[in-house]
Amino acid sequence: MAFALMGDVPYSQAQANLLDDMIERMNAKPLEFVVHVGDITSGRGPCGNEWMEARKKQFERFKAPFVLLPGDNDWTDCHRSGMDPRERLDNWRRLFCVPVALDAFVRQKGRYCEHVRWIAGNRVFVGLNVQGSNNNLNRDPSEMGERMPEVFAWLDQAAKLAEGRDGLVVLMQANPFLKPRFGGANGFDGILAKLRELGRAMPGRVLLVNGDTHEYRNDEPLPGLRRVEVYGWPHLRWLHATLQDKALAVEPMLE
Repeated sequence: MAFALMGDVPYSQAQANLLDDMIERMNAKPLEFVVHVGDITSGRGPCGNEWMEARKKQFERFKAPFVLLPGDNDWTDCHRSGMDPRERLDNWRRLFCVPVALDAFVRQKGRYCEHVRWIAGNRVFVGLNVQGSNNNLNRDPSEMGERMPEVFAWLDQAAKLAEGRDGLVVLMQANPFLKPRFGGANGFDGILAKLRELGRAMPGRVLLVNGDTHEYRNDEPLPGLRRVEVYGWPHLRWLHATLQDKALAVEPMLE
């Protein structure tokens, strides 16, 4: 079984034009699904409806089932464009909280429909709304305080489902190993504690996939936890992942 991982593109119209060609090349591969971990615009936007609707149409060109997660550029950072981040997240949900043709694909009921889960290759895949920009703690701590209990509950359910399976794949936009840029409280303390717990409980069977810092990584930042970070702007590249028996291999693609 093969699938694709990507994120942090496109950041401009020029890159969006190039992405069309990359989608065609990806469509030529036998992929079970494609996951984009978020950031479909730059940190300075555009954040408006026209850009987001154009990205929706663009992603509909994927032949394989396509899963998109929200990124901080897509809503929390839209204040830089004079827009309301919470309203932008609601708009993202309107556009992208759609059905996906994957085995056991579900969205979290209620407000946080961006939280997703499915099963493939005897692994549980779980997508979470955990954001760069210190997880929105600095600008809107009440929003983060409302969201993170739902994140933890959804992750706990996925971990429970993964018991007895080959593994758990956790997907999010944020690189949770970043420290706050200007010091102060760390918006990732809670999710890091959860990831440490999972690494201890399921050593070697937990994979974190993140974006945000645009540098390909394939490492073990916490005991028992493997992490893969996708490429991002200015690079236009994707990762080809394959599952064979109980092994998961990840290969950067040159396109």
